[in-house]
Amino acid sequence: MKHFDYIVLGCGGIGSAALYWLSKRVGTDVLGIEQFPLFHHNGGSQDYSRIIRLAYHQEKYARLTPFAYQAWDTVAEESGLAPVTKTGGVQIAYRDRPYRQIVEDYAEAMDRAAIPYERWDADDLRDRFPQFQPQAEVVALYQEQTGIADPSRGNAIHISLARGNGATVLPECPVISIQPDPSGGALIKTEQGAFSCRRLIVTAGAWTRTLLESVGMQVPLMVTQEQVTYYATSHLKEFSMGRFPIFQWKDDFSYYGFPIYGEVATKAAIDASGETVTTKTRTFTPNAAREQQLDDFLKVQIPNFVGPKLYTKTCLYTMPPDRDFILDALPDHPNIFAAVGAGHAYKFASLLGKILSELAIDGVSQYDTTPFTFKRPALLEKDFVPSLRV
Repeated sequence: MKHFDYIVLGCGGIGSAALYWLSKRVGTDVLGIEQFPLFHHNGGSQDYSRIIRLAYHQEKYARLTPFAYQAWDTVAEESGLAPVTKTGGVQIAYRDRPYRQIVEDYAEAMDRAAIPYERWDADDLRDRFPQFQPQAEVVALYQEQTGIADPSRGNAIHISLARGNGATVLPECPVISIQPDPSGGALIKTEQGAFSCRRLIVTAGAWTRTLLESVGMQVPLMVTQEQVTYYATSHLKEFSMGRFPIFQWKDDFSYYGFPIYGEVATKAAIDASGETVTTKTRTFTPNAAREQQLDDFLKVQIPNFVGPKLYTKTCLYTMPPDRDFILDALPDHPNIFAAVGAGHAYKFASLLGKILSELAIDGVSQYDTTPFTFKRPALLEKDFVPSLRV
């Protein structure tokens, strides 16, 4: 079959979700194309854990977070497998440093979205989780619904359910180019032949910019090589599920970490701190200086968290200059849609797939996507100053 009503390019976190939600409504008339083997480690949707949380820095995201949980609940109910595990989570900053304002932004956004949370000082934090050893007074926000969204599980569930609904998936099928179809849809040229569709959804991560250039659209997307480190701590019980939360510590850099999950090891990273790369120049070699920076921070603030390094692995972030999502039809090609997760989308992946299915089928989503269009200053103004910190 060479023609489908709907084609999804890229079957990672958001793409596999779009494939699933489309197939729920249109059955067999959906094709997913992936240039690598399914569940590969070349992009950004990989590994065992991503943070899912109601706590967010801006109201436009905080209002979407409950629906993200609902979308994952639908997937869990239909599959019988749980892609989300709740752990509780804390946002932390030193009280007398400017980064405290980031935590206050989280609190304000949650207040406006009517999301409950607890406000702690350093003593409260140590009393509840003595693993933390802050070196001065902190402000901390605890939100009990925070947890882990598992990409290794979530992506596989989405793909399996989509296939069960009749969707076709073509792995190891690199795309050469896309172009608008004069009849109103799109043509996709691949190494396995050409395909056509009425609606095309591009969820290609770091490869998005190149694909959109093939239809004449220039989108200012920055790709960075990020990394996470697993530590074979000897203090297993202290950091087991239920005894240690997700954490995000806002300082000169934004540090974050997980209890033991996936591997018999803790996991931590520094958000959006990697070098700018392309899909051709990226490597899979960790940056030793950033490994050391992370080690030094953790040894002071959460000393028992660290241990011998199990391994450090890399991934790619694809970010617009304002680090907001893109969820929109191309302005000059209304039958071609694109999604960019901006390096913080996996928690929303199933919901974003649902939104994209609604945009493609109905032309509008029940969820507010106005903050995530192509027609915003960050994507239109050449002198826009990037702001990549969440």
